[in-house]
Amino acid sequence: MKLAELKIIVTGGAQGMGAYFAQQLHAAGAQVAAGDVNEAALAALPAGIHRRRLDVSDEADCEGFVRWASDQMGGLNGLINNAGILRDGLLVKKDRETGVIKKLSAKDWHAVLNVNLTGATWMVREVVARMAELGARPGVIVHMSSIARHGNRGQSNYVAAKAALAANTVTWSREFAAFGVRVGAIAPGMIETPMTQGMNQKARDALVAAIPVGRIGLPDDIWTAVRFIIECDYFNGRTIDVDGGLSM
Repeated sequence: MKLAELKIIVTGGAQGMGAYFAQQLHAAGAQVAAGDVNEAALAALPAGIHRRRLDVSDEADCEGFVRWASDQMGGLNGLINNAGILRDGLLVKKDRETGVIKKLSAKDWHAVLNVNLTGATWMVREVVARMAELGARPGVIVHMSSIARHGNRGQSNYVAAKAALAANTVTWSREFAAFGVRVGAIAPGMIETPMTQGMNQKARDALVAAIPVGRIGLPDDIWTAVRFIIECDYFNGRTIDVDGGLSM
């Protein structure tokens, strides 16, 4: 598909990589609808990008947003599932000084799964249903998975969500072939975003030291992969690691 032919939704589209994707798509001639819970950040997006508050963990909100976006753009043929949150913590931890056992809370478990997996699923369902309803084809869906999908200490919730998203990239590419919709995923490593900037500095430095290319990734590194998946009509059902070699 050509970028200028897109009528595409970007979730988490007002901050970090999502805002970068939305701006790059808009600059390339695509029609873009950005959804985010941060209304102030949405308002700061360039003129010409459709924007509306979206909480992907709310099923009804996802359905309403997709119909709104389709109406605003005169159709729909793409989705970038970018919305995500972190609530890191060991599943079980023992305090070295007090001996007190601490457990990952149900609240933190569900918060991450509700946004990173369930919300992504609702968006896929609604976008593909709307495309099928309109008879729109071809179409493309790009998920943001993570190299954490292979397993990462202190991220049980995040790992579960991103691994499931990568697995469903395969499932949905098979299911949606009948609708002319391709599905791909990108697994970023450590990327310079507000989310990673909040990391503990010691942990951040150690992680950067382990990256073979010797630097943190930039949103443009991930955008290059997004653009490839959109433009390569023969790419389908796979996840691309873009991590500077960190997961080798």
